[in-house]
Amino acid sequence: MKMQENQALLEILNKCAMDCHHCSTACLEEDDVSMLTKCIKLDLDCSAICQLTAAFIARGSQNANKLLQICAELCDACAEECEKHEHMEHCKRCAESCRECAKACRSAMA
Repeated sequence: MKMQENQALLEILNKCAMDCHHCSTACLEEDDVSMLTKCIKLDLDCSAICQLTAAFIARGSQNANKLLQICAELCDACAEECEKHEHMEHCKRCAESCRECAKACRSAMA
């Protein structure tokens, strides 16, 4: 995989990472942070794997497919948790971004 051939995927990965960062920060500013602990942890994990996966893809690593699989799984887990809190706009946006990213990761592996 070459960076220029995967520009759309890189953009999706980076958008997901940013949305997860935003969600984790917004969750920390909510009144009942304790009910959002799992969400915050998954946001941070998802953001990190998206950034790492983007880096592997950008440099054409032969190991990119391994990370794409893990990234898709973490994006699904993060989306599932954020969907429990969809009444909060940041969680809703994060879940949508994670679903799109998981789908893009799986398509890239095919």
